[in-house]
Amino acid sequence: MKIVILGTAYPYRGGLATFNERLARQLQNEGHEVKVYTFTLQYPALLFPGKTQYSQEQPPADLHIVRRVNSCNPFNWLRVGREIAREKADLLISCYWMSFMAPCMGTIARVVKRHSNTRCVALVHNMLPHEPSVVDRLLAPYFVNSEDGFVALSQSVVEDIARFDRKNKPKTFSPHPIYDHYGQLLAKSEARKHLSLRPDGQYILFFGLVRAYKGLDLLLDALALVKDQLPELQLMVVGEFYEDQQKYVNQISELGITDRVVLRNEFVPDADVKYWFSAADMVVQPYRSATQSGVTQVAFHFLKPMLVTNVGGLGEIVRHGQMGYAVEPEAQQIASALVDFYLNNREKDFISVVNQEKKKYEWSRLTERLLRYEHRLETTAKSACRANTDG
Repeated sequence: MKIVILGTAYPYRGGLATFNERLARQLQNEGHEVKVYTFTLQYPALLFPGKTQYSQEQPPADLHIVRRVNSCNPFNWLRVGREIAREKADLLISCYWMSFMAPCMGTIARVVKRHSNTRCVALVHNMLPHEPSVVDRLLAPYFVNSEDGFVALSQSVVEDIARFDRKNKPKTFSPHPIYDHYGQLLAKSEARKHLSLRPDGQYILFFGLVRAYKGLDLLLDALALVKDQLPELQLMVVGEFYEDQQKYVNQISELGITDRVVLRNEFVPDADVKYWFSAADMVVQPYRSATQSGVTQVAFHFLKPMLVTNVGGLGEIVRHGQMGYAVEPEAQQIASALVDFYLNNREKDFISVVNQEKKKYEWSRLTERLLRYEHRLETTAKSACRANTDG
């Protein structure tokens, strides 16, 4: 098949770009011709809270990425839609993650469908933000109405899509595949030496962009609750802060855990991810709200037990008491899980289950669902055409 992916990719950085590039590689490995359409302007500077949108890595030589899309220019959307239509692709996969992109992606899909026979399927990370506004709810239907079908990465997102889909279009859930391109698991001693950490310490990892909904404050409170029971426990907070770092620094000081927190306010290059995950005993995601998380799938790759809160799709992935913990977003419950993990030596048993569970999250499962939609939609369209002809 000939496939176009519409979404963020190099030279942009971050989990979404990584996801789309890995998806493109999987489709290429399966024998398809793939082109990725990404942005000339992704976000206006005023809307981007981080230090930079751009990657410092080398461009991927194995992918066909073209920069065409200006997220703020409606005339650009019309031009890009006509250009993609001229590709005569079998399938356009729109990788959607926020309401700001609804007008852009929705218009491009409409133009593509008007000028070609390309099927349009949305791969939806988030249908609504964690704290949706009236504007979010107004924009979402415009995108939903432009697509022929949907693949969501969590069941909660499927339900969000259904709220705006009056035509009952095909929808399915396919869990976020494993991020398997960060290198191999290292010995803890090797990783900790590289990071100048204590070789015999107890380390848990909070990884990724720091935003209010991710509940870092809950984890800091939990760490304070267990500091006497787990005197060797250290928390590694590794990721760029998308909000005020100082409030967390103040909280750490007030809780008396300054010597228990390793704080790295920086975006981690792909080549360094393996060190932080390999150094950890467990990955902790104390989110207040969520759909799904790429961090969970990095943890799977590095065979790490996980402590997540039972929000969104996180509890669908982490089986409580078998491969980690899925608890309520409360400091006391997080603290109790930490105590159980270390005092009852759960790590080895959890790793064994993680190793078995990771087989569920192969990229081929996602691509199978995406390509199945193209076949289903084509079959449905032909049936409708025959019915109209017979009539």
